Amino acid sequence: MMKLTRTGAVAIAAFTTSVVLAGCGGAGTASAGAAGAGEPTEAEAFYEEMAALSGTERREALVEAAEEEGQLALYTSMTSDITAAVEEEFEKAFDIKIEVYRAGSSDVLTKIAQEVKGNSASADVVETNALELLALNQMGVLAEYAGERRDMVGEEGQYETWTATRYNVFSPSWNTDLVSADEAPKSWEELADPKWDGRLALELEDYDWFMALHQYWEEQGKSQEEIDQLFGDIRDGAEVQKGHTAMADQHQAGAFDVAASNYTYIVEQKKRDGAPLDYLPLVDPVFARANGFGLLKSAAHPAAAMLFADWLLEEGQQLMFDRGLIVAIVPEGADDPMADVEVRYVDNIELAENSDKWDEAYQELLQGGGGQ
Repeated sequence: MMKLTRTGAVAIAAFTTSVVLAGCGGAGTASAGAAGAGEPTEAEAFYEEMAALSGTERREALVEAAEEEGQLALYTSMTSDITAAVEEEFEKAFDIKIEVYRAGSSDVLTKIAQEVKGNSASADVVETNALELLALNQMGVLAEYAGERRDMVGEEGQYETWTATRYNVFSPSWNTDLVSADEAPKSWEELADPKWDGRLALELEDYDWFMALHQYWEEQGKSQEEIDQLFGDIRDGAEVQKGHTAMADQHQAGAFDVAASNYTYIVEQKKRDGAPLDYLPLVDPVFARANGFGLLKSAAHPAAAMLFADWLLEEGQQLMFDRGLIVAIVPEGADDPMADVEVRYVDNIELAENSDKWDEAYQELLQGGGGQ
């Protein structure tokens, strides 16, 4: 199981404090007013009781208690289409009303931090990106979650107080009207080929992809000079796009031929809708960054929160898989889209410890500097 290192905890504590100060406009710490200090909360006691159950017994007990609560407060950064599908299917399955706060991952973190500071935490469960979940873990507001579905998630997706549900997978994609199957990039190094000058796009905030690829090349024995040269050649002639969905829209319209690091699920969804885009066969290796959920210690509806967690790791996995997402648990009988490619998971602890370093290096690269 992955847990915060001591240095990682310190780094995220600093990050969380900065979020609270920025969001609340005053002195204080992220742990001020945090649920769960000292004795376990009522929600934690409930989670522990339910953790002893499994199978049908656990589901029936959770459904009975959750439907008595009648509602669930979900804070999430899932895309609007996935959020809508999750909300619809969960409410169809159970007599529970979901109240959703959906925003960017940093806004989700800020809102929870503000509410914790003001002793007015409203969320029962949060589903968002790894760095924000690591920060919430360090704030001490997330409860431990245990169960047979969590045990089915790979070790790389089991963190101290949160669990991966899906992965954003980075891979090059290309416009099939402009790039033939033979010409499409077969390796990350091929993106440095001068033939892509003026035909390639990079995403403005993909410093996590930049870090992961940098680390991979280091492990392959490339020198810092060689890595800088490769990234510099990739950057030369590339245009910068902001946002993966917007980049995919421009990609589909033919604004550029190749996107260096789009999310495969976005390209897959566009492809299914008839867009002239592809990303298969995948460039080996792919880089995957976890997204997941955490249960709040202060949850007013702990039964609904835990039922939602179990559901998200079972029926929810099928729902997301059917929509092209790379899920933490491949549904039984389905083909694993990552089966024939090496998957390297973004080192979230390194990213949390040194996010400024990697972000600054990537921005320097985009502005014409040398990168790392």
